[in-house]
Amino acid sequence: MHQLARSGLAVAAVGALGAAFAAGVSFGSAGPTGDDRRPPIDGSELRLVNADLRPAASCDELLRWYVDHGVERVTPYGWDYLRVYTMAGSVADSPEAAQPAEATSSDTGTNVQEAGVDEPDVVKTDGSLLVRVVDDSSLVVYDVTGAEPVKLGSLPLEGMFSPELLLVGDRVVVIGRDPGAAPGRVAPGTRVLVVDVADPSAPTVVRESAYDSTLVTARQHGDVVRLVVSTGLPDLDFAQPGFFRREGTALEKNQGVVRSSTIDDWLPHVTTTDSDGTEREELVGCDDVAIPSSDAGLGTVAVVGFDVHDPATTDTTAVTTPSETVYVSAEHLYLASSAYRSGWQVCCWDVPQTEPQTVSDDGTTYLYGFDLDGTATTYAASGQVDGSIANRWSLDEHDGVLRVAVGPTMRTGSFSSIVTLSQVGSDLVEAGRVDRLGVGEEIKSVRWFDDLAVVVTFRQTDPFYAIDLSDPFDPELLGELKIPGFSSYLHPIDGDLMIGMGSAADPVTGVTSGAKASLYDISDLTAPREVDTVSYPAGSTAQAGLDPRQFTWLPDRRTALTVISQGFGGVTGYVSVLRVGDEGVTNELVEVEYGVEVADVRIVPLPDGRVVLVTGDAVSFFDL
Repeated sequence: MHQLARSGLAVAAVGALGAAFAAGVSFGSAGPTGDDRRPPIDGSELRLVNADLRPAASCDELLRWYVDHGVERVTPYGWDYLRVYTMAGSVADSPEAAQPAEATSSDTGTNVQEAGVDEPDVVKTDGSLLVRVVDDSSLVVYDVTGAEPVKLGSLPLEGMFSPELLLVGDRVVVIGRDPGAAPGRVAPGTRVLVVDVADPSAPTVVRESAYDSTLVTARQHGDVVRLVVSTGLPDLDFAQPGFFRREGTALEKNQGVVRSSTIDDWLPHVTTTDSDGTEREELVGCDDVAIPSSDAGLGTVAVVGFDVHDPATTDTTAVTTPSETVYVSAEHLYLASSAYRSGWQVCCWDVPQTEPQTVSDDGTTYLYGFDLDGTATTYAASGQVDGSIANRWSLDEHDGVLRVAVGPTMRTGSFSSIVTLSQVGSDLVEAGRVDRLGVGEEIKSVRWFDDLAVVVTFRQTDPFYAIDLSDPFDPELLGELKIPGFSSYLHPIDGDLMIGMGSAADPVTGVTSGAKASLYDISDLTAPREVDTVSYPAGSTAQAGLDPRQFTWLPDRRTALTVISQGFGGVTGYVSVLRVGDEGVTNELVEVEYGVEVADVRIVPLPDGRVVLVTGDAVSFFDL
């Protein structure tokens, strides 16, 4: 989540923070204004056509596109998985600005990236009911209004793994991966259940949908849920070289197999089950699929929108790209088909960890923006930037400007950059940039605010950069701080303070030693300070750096609750209670869980001020 009261940053008087960072408030100000050198931000009606993206004219044309790209990707042994990106299993004179305020959890208890945009999690609450996933096999409903949580009912979750939840009124949307849903695909499919919990003692499935595409992510805007699914390469009947078949012969045969494929092999499908029975159909028609002009890779990403109270009616659009990164704001959705990283492989909790995703290998990241209106997702604009995007936290939108943090590739220098892009017609055009952030280092975390970006990079020490974005056409690096270790997750709290969760490290070798919490003061953006730290035992990990949903800020108590794990073979999980006072930060570690279930520990705030602790075996109130 992020948000700032819109105003400029005074360079001369930068002691008053020129960009407040708060959560839960929508943007309401106009876009940037300026001189003739600045292209306008177009607010006209959007079209599914421009130089970079066009709708398929027919199924025959779309099939030719898939076949031509597929022939390039096939080898004597089948699909070329060596050409994929793999991921493991996130101021001159100007008016004085407002002071920052804290980022807090969503209404359903999840620490999210954007205010008003909820994200799936293994636990959700409306303040009275709490729903959670237990052992990946059942949905359980609790009453949390009394002195102790009380179990009310449950529903078995069959045929899915790693299920997560969205809670919309008296309906729960369960989203999980399902290998059985994707016959003829290399990667597993996705199963979605819409469950009615109006009677919490008897949760009832209203509609079940099985997609033969892999879940990338899902988001909720009010009553509308959007799924982003990626259809990987079809599982075709390829030959293999052998004693009687040379590689050249096998390659020729496999290219023929690709040429003989049908549009049905490539397009995504959905099978739905409700009171009227079961039906299988194409998820999108050929004319709903857009083709990029740039060679961003082989695959199909579809965005499916539906109202949870009318799940049978869906709006779907698709792009022939294997984008593995999705950023969703209150009004727009962006797909990023990112280039190979240069030097590092970045892992993130919110990207698919099944089939490796095909990406561009030319050092360029391709961006596709969509307008959100009700259940509809309509193409808005596209563009590209040189460099790679680590994850969705590297993108942000404010006042019609897309801001992107990119790392090095073959098309850049050995540094990271902040790039701003404005919409001109149906194109995303570079407006401004700041380069040479963290020379020879990688981006570890990014946090965006209305007029400010905070970027952490790392190799041996942690450069903490503050970048003024009040003029998106002339962004400026204001200040930096170098300290041992790095923060892999940043969370704004009250005043001019941020908490960073990450790792301590040797300042000479860069070798990490254990988890670390940092309290940053950015009241003077030209000279950010680390005012206090908490060091955790050797071999410990700050789980918030892997999954931001394991961080909770309680503003009334000025307390952060976050999960710390320790150990490798045998893992112990703790809740770290970080209390922020005038003198700094104090820490208390509370042992709560063990083993693989540490990753599913959640600390969920309730509107009445109480906090629910959810572990693998129990739901209880956390004693503060």
